[in-house]
Amino acid sequence: MENENTQVEVVAVIVTAHDDFNWSLGKSGQNTYSTAEVDAFLNEYDQTLSSIKEFEIVAGRVVTILDSDVLIDLNYKSDGLVPLSEFRDMPGLKVGDTVEVYVENPEDRNGRLVLSRRKAKLLRAWDNIVRAFEEGFVVTGSVISKTKGGLIVDVNGLETFLPGSQIDIKPIMDYDMFVGKTMDFKVVKINESIKNAVVSHKALIESDLEAQRAEIISKLEKGQVLEGTVKNITDFGAFLDLGGVDGLLYITDISWGRIKHPSDVLHNGQKLNVVVLDFNDDKKRISLSLKQLTSHPWDVLPADVQPGSVVEGKIVNIEDYGAFLEITPGVEGLIHVSEISWSSQPINSREFFKEGETFKAKVVTIDRDERKMSLSLKQLSDDPWSHIEDKYAKGTRHSGEVKNLTPYGVFIELEEGIGGMIHISDLSWTKRFAHPAEFTKIGEKLDVIVLEVDKDNRKLSLGHKQLEENPWDTFENLFPVGSVHEATVLRRDDRGAIVLLPYGLEAFAPIRHVKKEDGTLAEVEETLLFKVIEFNRDDKRILVSHTRYYSDMKKDSNEEKGEKVEKGEKGEKSEKRKFEKEGPKDDLKKVQSKVEGSTLGDLNIFSELKEQLKEGEDKNNEDNK
Repeated sequence: MENENTQVEVVAVIVTAHDDFNWSLGKSGQNTYSTAEVDAFLNEYDQTLSSIKEFEIVAGRVVTILDSDVLIDLNYKSDGLVPLSEFRDMPGLKVGDTVEVYVENPEDRNGRLVLSRRKAKLLRAWDNIVRAFEEGFVVTGSVISKTKGGLIVDVNGLETFLPGSQIDIKPIMDYDMFVGKTMDFKVVKINESIKNAVVSHKALIESDLEAQRAEIISKLEKGQVLEGTVKNITDFGAFLDLGGVDGLLYITDISWGRIKHPSDVLHNGQKLNVVVLDFNDDKKRISLSLKQLTSHPWDVLPADVQPGSVVEGKIVNIEDYGAFLEITPGVEGLIHVSEISWSSQPINSREFFKEGETFKAKVVTIDRDERKMSLSLKQLSDDPWSHIEDKYAKGTRHSGEVKNLTPYGVFIELEEGIGGMIHISDLSWTKRFAHPAEFTKIGEKLDVIVLEVDKDNRKLSLGHKQLEENPWDTFENLFPVGSVHEATVLRRDDRGAIVLLPYGLEAFAPIRHVKKEDGTLAEVEETLLFKVIEFNRDDKRILVSHTRYYSDMKKDSNEEKGEKVEKGEKGEKSEKRKFEKEGPKDDLKKVQSKVEGSTLGDLNIFSELKEQLKEGEDKNNEDNK
């Protein structure tokens, strides 16, 4: 049968002590809670504990204050300890107070809750800073120290930076005076990455001023008189604080008269009443005037100031064409350079006038409508040209001072308002000057003779060489063509050389005539014998040649060798040639020694020369007889 072949497997069961104990039974041996009830109880227990996360700020209650720590109950499975030093800003801390703390670690390796009030305070302060920056509300902080470029401000435990430029609307030089002060600030910049912020006290001041400015500008009108305080002075004017809005008072609107710098009449902090002249469309640039509060000086100028009247004032401005004389502040007259002196010589107004100098002047013209006036200094005295012929007649001799030199002549002042010119050709009979500076200099006294008087054009033509007799009448006899003279080379160029003959006379030798016998050219300061090859009395020109001298000497020497004459005839010819060459030489040397000791201005020199020449001719005639 099938059932008879079936095998039964027997399993052994090991039994230990208390395996049959039901741990869910109560003391009475019956089950107390069901599984659902247990889960409900556990859930209810968990809800009684706070949920704490790492790195968050939570509120806790002070349960115990120890010597060095404070025990905080967070309604968590364990309490946390916070160092008592982190509550220094809460000297009145007591059990039961609620404080905010930062969860650094819900459970360290020892199972303890790690808390920090300092970090909670900093994070909460940073949140407030960020919110203040975003929403624009004001924060309060205490200045704790000075640093480079500004101050460190404690805002609810967070250190922020206050730049020096943001302390006040006016520049601050002493930062120390703000240390320890509690002030209001506006957060102007934050840096999330390093938890840093920049605050400004100036922004709050400007905000208040902007409100005041808006109120003032809304009531602003042209011609309105306002009170202002000078806050800054510049070269071009002064800035005035009108009570929250700034206005500019230009230097030209400070006074009717001229002033060099606004600081001459204004100073910082000075209170002034000013008139509103103009402002732009948005009323942010306001032009002010101080002088508009008084009448224009031209409108109150006395009626007796008329052409011909004499006024007195000070020089306030100098230009090339003249100077402005201020009679009263705001009333000026022009003294043109032509009205300074009766002299025809040009006057440099910048050299004649000095700012601040006082002068009297005569009114020439006045136009009250145009507010213009011309003045004259020279018309305070009589015109010296009205009777010029009485004192400075043609041919009269005078002495004057050299006032100016030009390439064509010398300007001489004989007296105040009277002067004339010596043409360069009228300086010397014997010398040609490239420029009058070679003859005289400014400031020297010079004797002159009046050559011409042009009263209508107020001009005098003067001469200097005319004081002496024309020596060219005498020179014609002293330096005839063919005569030989010792001369010194003064100058040399490519054209030729200027040589100095006796009696200070200059002659010209073309370049080919200064070649010496050895083929070289005569050097400057070298003294040689020159032969006169041309004498032009009218052009006052003498041409000489050293080359012609030595070539003629050779020719004469050769002729003498070829001649056969008797001894008597030879002696007679030799004496004659000697006289022709040396006849007047001794007499001329005597006169020349006198000339060297005097000047060509001595009129007796050439008269003496004539006498010496005449004596030499008479002696020659007697010897020939």
